[in-house]
Amino acid sequence: MACVSCHPAFYTRCSTNEKGQEKNKQKLNCVKINGTKSFSPSKVDLLNQNSGFAITSVDAEANVYITKDQFRQNIPTKKQLVDPFRQGVITDEGVGYRQTVVIRSYEVGPDKTATIESILNLLQETALNHVWMSGLLGDGFGATHGMMRNNLIWVVSRMQVQVDHYPIWGEVMEIDTWVGASGKNGMRRDWLLRSQATGLVFARATSTWVMMNQQTRRLSKMPDEVRAEISPWFIEKQAIKEESPEKIDKLDDKARYVNSDLKPNRSDLDMNHHVNNVKYVRWMLEAIPDEFLENHQLSNIILEYRRECGSSDVVQSLCEPQQVELIKAGIQQNNYNCLNGYSFSSGILEGNGLLESLNQWPFSYTHLLQIKGKSKNEEIVRGKTTWNKKLIDTPFPP
Repeated sequence: MACVSCHPAFYTRCSTNEKGQEKNKQKLNCVKINGTKSFSPSKVDLLNQNSGFAITSVDAEANVYITKDQFRQNIPTKKQLVDPFRQGVITDEGVGYRQTVVIRSYEVGPDKTATIESILNLLQETALNHVWMSGLLGDGFGATHGMMRNNLIWVVSRMQVQVDHYPIWGEVMEIDTWVGASGKNGMRRDWLLRSQATGLVFARATSTWVMMNQQTRRLSKMPDEVRAEISPWFIEKQAIKEESPEKIDKLDDKARYVNSDLKPNRSDLDMNHHVNNVKYVRWMLEAIPDEFLENHQLSNIILEYRRECGSSDVVQSLCEPQQVELIKAGIQQNNYNCLNGYSFSSGILEGNGLLESLNQWPFSYTHLLQIKGKSKNEEIVRGKTTWNKKLIDTPFPP
């Protein structure tokens, strides 16, 4: 880990022995990384993951050689219980993970609440940090040592996020995450996001992951050595209980809203060289009319991933609103309550009529991202989003 500032001296952090010997001091004139002169004396912090650290001060008269590996933080090879830099700790009798995060200014939208994209990024970050602290992380994007030896990577096949409340700018949250078995060859990962101060649950999420061969790009069975690595970390609990996962219908070219000719940017690619799943969600939501987005807030999203998207693919986003079907849902004649428990009575009794009452009904959209091909289109991901009417109150005064 390194940082550079305009300080007249050069500092390196290194370990001291148990007898408390004096810190070594050496004068330096410049810093060479992998044999190349980089900069004149500045401030650099080097963290050795396996040993402690102390501070050594040096002045500007000599040269020093620092390898590229020394200039970066090493991936832990043993289980870590506390990570002070990421504000993370191991929980649930040594197999779960909790990280404290603060909602940053660049993670919120115009209403000063965290965006769904920011929440998805936090889910991904805490999942990877969990693997980091486990000591199982290889050199890949969350891949274990056994997965690296078998040339395997993780790919998400399904994800669901339920948002009860959106955290505001500056909110301090605790994010818990854990893993469990999903069938014979999959893994489930769940999250719980809540306020550190009050314990209020902001959101819940669950996901299913499978393995893919990095070279052939085909799904793979879980090798026994990988199962032996990750199965001790499995927990039998769920953030979102699903007896039978909801099936998402496939849309066609007759969908009401269509965005075509979407192309990934280089910045949209992750370490596995395919488009990050957060970008998929952004493409989906951009197909929804702005007028609707300004007055509604996402409360639930389900994603079913079909294939990966590369940097050269041209993507089309399809979106179809799901209207409230009163005939199917039914209205009880005596109290105007819908069978699902949503009430029309207040809007009607106040003289606003049935249409005003329907505005309070959760609204949903069905989504499809597909790659446009010459002969046929290929599905990337199916999705379903559910929305609630935005509250009038704002978290901060204007």
